[in-house]
Amino acid sequence: MSARIHYKNLGKSGLRVSMVGLGTWVTFGAQTSDETAEEILTLAYESGINFFDTAEVYAAGKDIDIVDCKGDVTWSKGIHFADQLAMRAEIVLGNILQKKQWRRSSYIVSSKIYWGGKAETEKGLSRKHIIEGLKGSLERLQLEYVDIVFANKPDVHTPMEETVRAFTHVINQGWAMYWGTSRWSPTDIMEAYSVARQFNLIPPVAEQTEYHLFQREKVELQMPELYHKIGIGTVIWSPLASGILTGKYDDGIPIHSRAALKGYSWLKDKILSEEGRRQQGKLREVAEVADRIGCSLSQLAIAWCLKNENVNCVLLGASNVDQLYENIQAVQYISKLTPNIMHELDRLLGNKPKANRRDNVSR
Repeated sequence: MSARIHYKNLGKSGLRVSMVGLGTWVTFGAQTSDETAEEILTLAYESGINFFDTAEVYAAGKDIDIVDCKGDVTWSKGIHFADQLAMRAEIVLGNILQKKQWRRSSYIVSSKIYWGGKAETEKGLSRKHIIEGLKGSLERLQLEYVDIVFANKPDVHTPMEETVRAFTHVINQGWAMYWGTSRWSPTDIMEAYSVARQFNLIPPVAEQTEYHLFQREKVELQMPELYHKIGIGTVIWSPLASGILTGKYDDGIPIHSRAALKGYSWLKDKILSEEGRRQQGKLREVAEVADRIGCSLSQLAIAWCLKNENVNCVLLGASNVDQLYENIQAVQYISKLTPNIMHELDRLLGNKPKANRRDNVSR
């Protein structure tokens, strides 16, 4: 293996995470066989990846809208999660970890809590669902604890104090080591931190958020104050924009691609839209830069995320071993992204956030 994985502290915590992690909650149990999932996880672990991310089982047979902090649909709109594809990621991951018998102290498992079932009490960030949801995750994972539990969306129906107290409770019980947020706004994160400080509770250690060549504003413009003010860590998902940044959609929708799957019409529509075609045009120019430095478009996109010093870990998704191997090699090319190359990419993309305002973070 030519790529060397380095490690960073997750925010101001002492937890050392690999610079790239493995995101399993989209592919394991849905897009890959259990045998392939085991091969992928084994390659990740043996390559030095110590961070495996998953999520609680989503509401089977229910349409779910996942909305980011600005109100834009960022992950899935109206996806119908049938029973057989009900995000078996935790079960598959748990079975593999039991089989491999790696030292529990040698890897990190994170899961996400918000959507757990059809009943009103089986979702959200109430004390009831955080405790019951995490217990359910641990049962599926066959683990005594997760290292990090992420709140997978803000809950406007639950007081922040209740949420922070519940996460503090599960940590004190030994069911989790840390807690974090996902898709939270800087204002929400700062509120959680302030509540924790006020009541001597445990604050979140990291935000898990989308970041890639076409999605930059939150990580580059809105979050930096929190990096420096409270030491929040950053875990990145979708560095390849659901496969858009691989270049495979340049000539349309390949039959075996994610955008061709049932339930991913939102991605297909996005790719085939006018803006999607403009993005593909820009990617052709970005691909020329990748050729010059000797890597693939995917590798450049991942290395570009890792180039941001405020990023602690980039989660890689993979449906086969070859794909994961290629993506891991991206770490070799971080050093090749010189200031001149980064400026050229900014020029080609034309979307570098302008720091002409400060994010309104509650103080």
